[in-house]
Amino acid sequence: MRKKLVALTGAGISAESGLATFRGSDGLWEGHRVEDVASPEGWARNPELVLDFYNQRRAAARAAQPNAGHRALVELEQDFEVVILTQNVDDLHERAGSSQVIHLHGKLFESRSSLHEELVYPMESDRIELGQMCEKGHQLRPNIVWFGEQVPLMELAMDEAATADIFMVVGTSLQVYPAANLVHYAPSFCPIYVIDPHQPPLMGRPNLHFITEPASTGVARVATELRSSL
Repeated sequence: MRKKLVALTGAGISAESGLATFRGSDGLWEGHRVEDVASPEGWARNPELVLDFYNQRRAAARAAQPNAGHRALVELEQDFEVVILTQNVDDLHERAGSSQVIHLHGKLFESRSSLHEELVYPMESDRIELGQMCEKGHQLRPNIVWFGEQVPLMELAMDEAATADIFMVVGTSLQVYPAANLVHYAPSFCPIYVIDPHQPPLMGRPNLHFITEPASTGVARVATELRSSL
């Protein structure tokens, strides 16, 4: 039976494909206060601004290409069962070829009803406009988990983490909760590989390995090490 590798990925892996990380050093996301474009309150105040913001993000994501970090995770499927728990809303993991991807914070290329969250639709274009309605007559919004909203796939992700033989953290600062807690659900015997040029705060775990490199080189380095131990 193949070992199970669970990878928690964050903004750092998408940044290498040219996509802006979530929040800059000035506290702004692409020139906007995060609270204005990624919260229910921001949506209530100015839905047109929020829609325009995500329409731009969608165009940027469409133009981006998977990088070597994404591809190295795909190649690991030849030797391991690989489950990706991603905080990213882009589709670069899927476009690279990963077969099991759980999007904790939603999907950029889906819309959903602003009132009935179970009504989710694949995007037919890269834009959601004010006045576009769900089948029950309510405005469509991005299918993104905003600050202050529940993470609906969190329990599934916890179950995946708890059954990992190997856990990998790629390109995330481990500062966004509850996703950052997932590493603590990995079994105590499970080796944890943290791949990030800026070492996230993660102490008190046995079998902890820090690779202070970007995903584009760090994932391949870990993959070589893992294959040598098979």
